[in-house]
Amino acid sequence: MTAAAPRPALAAGVAALAMLLLGGCAAIDKLRGQPDEPSATAPAAPSRPAYRLELIAPDELRPLLAEHLDLSRFRNAPDTEAIDSSELNRLAAAAPAQARTLLETEGYFAAQVSSARRTDSDGQPVVQIRVETGPRSTVERVEFVVDGELQRLATQRDAQAGELLGTLQGDWPLEAGRPFRQPAWTAAKNATLARVRAEGYPAANWTKTEAQVDASRHRVAIRLELDSGALFRLGEVQVEGLQRFDQSTVQRPATFGRGTPYSEKLLLDYQERILKLGLFESASVELDPDPATAAAAPVKVRVRELTLQQATIGVGVSANTGPRVTLEHRHRKPFGLDWVATNKFEVGSQIKSWSGELISHPLEGLYRNLIAGNAERLRSGEEIRTAWTARLGRTQDTQRIERLYFGELTHARVENPAGSTRSEAVTANYHWIYREVDSVLLPTDGYTLSLQSAVGRSRNSTEQNGPFGRGYGRFTLYQPLGRSWYGSARIEAGNLFAANNVGVPDTLLFRAGGDDSVRGYAYRTLGPVVDGAVTSGRVMFTGSAEIARPISAQRPAFWWAAFVDAGNAANHWNELDLAWGYGVGLRWRSPVGPLRVDLAYGEEVRRWRLHLSVGIAF
Repeated sequence: MTAAAPRPALAAGVAALAMLLLGGCAAIDKLRGQPDEPSATAPAAPSRPAYRLELIAPDELRPLLAEHLDLSRFRNAPDTEAIDSSELNRLAAAAPAQARTLLETEGYFAAQVSSARRTDSDGQPVVQIRVETGPRSTVERVEFVVDGELQRLATQRDAQAGELLGTLQGDWPLEAGRPFRQPAWTAAKNATLARVRAEGYPAANWTKTEAQVDASRHRVAIRLELDSGALFRLGEVQVEGLQRFDQSTVQRPATFGRGTPYSEKLLLDYQERILKLGLFESASVELDPDPATAAAAPVKVRVRELTLQQATIGVGVSANTGPRVTLEHRHRKPFGLDWVATNKFEVGSQIKSWSGELISHPLEGLYRNLIAGNAERLRSGEEIRTAWTARLGRTQDTQRIERLYFGELTHARVENPAGSTRSEAVTANYHWIYREVDSVLLPTDGYTLSLQSAVGRSRNSTEQNGPFGRGYGRFTLYQPLGRSWYGSARIEAGNLFAANNVGVPDTLLFRAGGDDSVRGYAYRTLGPVVDGAVTSGRVMFTGSAEIARPISAQRPAFWWAAFVDAGNAANHWNELDLAWGYGVGLRWRSPVGPLRVDLAYGEEVRRWRLHLSVGIAF
């Protein structure tokens, strides 16, 4: 038998009665002063700390204790969670043991720590922690044992393995006599293991790391046991992510072959060369660390291609050539060929130019073929130069050295108050650049050296035709000076070797002055004066010295600098009279290179000049 369903009117009446009863109970609770349900908002902060903590400890250890002791963390608890007197007693009693554990991470294994409670004149509880550290423990001895193929090869007098093993044992950071600290102990183990893995043994691991502490003598004995695993050798280069370009484009920049011992630097250099091709947005090069393939470990390269074509429009201003607009177009596979074509147009108040380059994708031996040309109309002072060049050559770009071989046809026409000159030349050229710096874009330590040589024959409208040679060199030194100071120095010189009556194109001669030459003078305004007009010379020398440092520790990318420059161009070395410039500047070390703003005073012209430039190390 089933019960009858309640009538709708009866159900509605029951619901209304329940709502009235519930509302009445809530009203009664309020009249009686009963609290509402707890709010979901965050607990209110205390009006003042629940208690005061006094740490009597050496200055260098006080931040460690203040950050990690429970007593320190709970004193600002919200009022709704404030601890009572018994809880405070428990925290104070536990504090000495906590403090001793923290002090042991800094090498104090015999520290004496005590706690005491009192109440101050305002009635606030005070907990005092007093620390007597005792002597800090130092490393007494280090035992470094290596097993695996590294030890086997070193025993067989393999030079590379012996050098690595000696370096690991000799350069262990936490050596005997140094204070023992837990952060230093951890860092030393991590750095040593990373070095072994980077130098050919990516499967290396610690089998035992032990630091035995003798607290009574304040000494620590370290024992390390390392299993190097197998020496990995490089195998096949496997490329992923290609859509338009051939695998050979990615594989040819590799400077290693099958069987080459692995090193992390070797692969990082390979990765950098792939990115420098200008074909890929990103590239990663990794080794397959599977011990089963150690004899020929696959090298996995993942690339993301840039767009096939790219156009860039720019607006800028230069202290050398004034305001300008630029348009650049790049095609990374024109007509389906494995070349990169670049065209750049520049239109400004003092310069109008075009430059074009056709450079092949990488060939064997890191070489690339090159076809290039340019044309420009440049106004400097009262002179107008119209010139063009055509170049055919080959370039090679390695990690530290760049080489460029090319033949070139040059034409130049110069018009100034002294008259008009037209000349052409055909030359064979060799350029060589060497870099030994900590960063190519933002160097602070090391040096760069650039050398250029040319031999050729010229034809001239106002002087004799004939053979000539040309030499140019530039050396730049970067040196940290300590206390966040950095220094740089530059020496630059050029010489044209030809009979006095042989004329050559102006583009092959020399002038000084401008942002990257002698600051304080306008671009190309330093040179021999003929009939009141500045002309180009056959010899040139410039030098520069600069000191710089960050403006503040909070903004390390912004530096200020002071500098002095000197230099000039002349027709003979005994006629060279140095023009001096000096001043101060600001630097922004941006991701694409340093942006420089310099205010320089030129002694010869007796005036100040503002220089703006983006300088990238060559």
